Amino acid sequence: MKIGENSRRKRLVVGISGASGVILGIELLKQLQGDAQWETHLVISRGAEETIRLETEYSQEGVARLAYRAYGFAEIGSSIASGTFKTEGMVVVPCSMKTAAGIACGYSDNLLLRAADVTLKENRKLVLVARECPLSTIHLRNLLLLSELGATIMPPMLTYYNKPQSIEDLNRHIAGKILDKFGIELKGFKRWGEECAK
Repeated sequence: MKIGENSRRKRLVVGISGASGVILGIELLKQLQGDAQWETHLVISRGAEETIRLETEYSQEGVARLAYRAYGFAEIGSSIASGTFKTEGMVVVPCSMKTAAGIACGYSDNLLLRAADVTLKENRKLVLVARECPLSTIHLRNLLLLSELGATIMPPMLTYYNKPQSIEDLNRHIAGKILDKFGIELKGFKRWGEECAK
């Protein structure tokens, strides 16, 4: 290995906020768990802790175990709060409108918001899986601002061309679309007009 060459795995920061749909974040973590090329660095908001309890059979600890490393919501001094900690970017899935507003305003009073702020300031990829319906004018303005700042806004829209047979199929397809933004090919992900990835 040459001096300065870095053989580390790629890092993806994953934020789970308190919006409905935390199973999408869990599905994404499951798909990357054990991947030899990727590390997931997870932060769960306080609202997400409650949503995990209400919507899934998982505990917060169980979700944390799916990640390569998990951080406390208030651990503002953690590695993912610094731009010198190299990552490929961040996904917030699901992304509540409160979290979107915090990112849009640079209100970094917790680790999830700080990590997203760092992702933007370092010009790294930020994907926000915005989960709200209907969207108010305030929501739309915040999401427009975030898009103008370089974030990818990806509402978890259901897809039917892949002929899903279960809710799990729908969740997996959305996870596949998110991971595609980071150049990760999810096994079984079906693109329009193509065969499934093997």
